[in-house]
Amino acid sequence: MLEDLKNALKENKVILGSKRTIKYLKLGKVKIIVIANNCPDNVKKDLEHYNKLTGIGLENFDGTAKQLGIVCGKPFSIATLAILSEQNEKL
Repeated sequence: MLEDLKNALKENKVILGSKRTIKYLKLGKVKIIVIANNCPDNVKKDLEHYNKLTGIGLENFDGTAKQLGIVCGKPFSIATLAILSEQNEKL
């Protein structure tokens, strides 16, 4: 999963944040959802609900939101992110 995330970051195919992740999920443009260990419960429940409806992959990141932010090269915490599907290269 970490390798997929790094490749998606290089190709600019990552959406950061729960609101944008849910938006892109509803549009059917997400391949995988990544959730940090300390993601707020209400956000986690929403994403799990949409995961059940869409069948999109849901991965739990083995670390905190701060650590996920570091992996993504950002100076802030990232509780959730979405890796976009291959068919949406022109976003």
